Amino acid sequence: MDKHVSADFEIGSWEEKPFDEAVGVAKLTRASVVKTYTGDIDATSTTEWLMAYEPDQSARFVGLERIRGTMGGRHGSLVLQHVGTFEGGVAKAELVVISGTDELKGTSGGGQFKADPKGTVELTLSFVEEQ
Repeated sequence: MDKHVSADFEIGSWEEKPFDEAVGVAKLTRASVVKTYTGDIDATSTTEWLMAYEPDQSARFVGLERIRGTMGGRHGSLVLQHVGTFEGGVAKAELVVISGTDELKGTSGGGQFKADPKGTVELTLSFVEEQ
């Protein structure tokens, strides 16, 4: 069964540190981020992002996020893979479901993430039918 879910999120904490930087090359950073979701997703999450900032402050990033709570009316956790860009103050990413637990075990799907002044996530989740 496929279900489209959407939610807003707020960032609770953002800890970012460079791990490699030099003049004339992309600055590499790692960020640990905590978010709270409201809407079709009622949950909290932790994300670990790796980012490469260009001199113009645009960036490309990859990350893994674990969301714990209720998604689409089902309780459990999901791990999402992020692949995205940051340009002009807006972060956008494509998301893929990696794994799920409890009522979300076997869930697959993906969607989009956008963070400008307000953060939103849109996912289409494919749930395993209960036996």
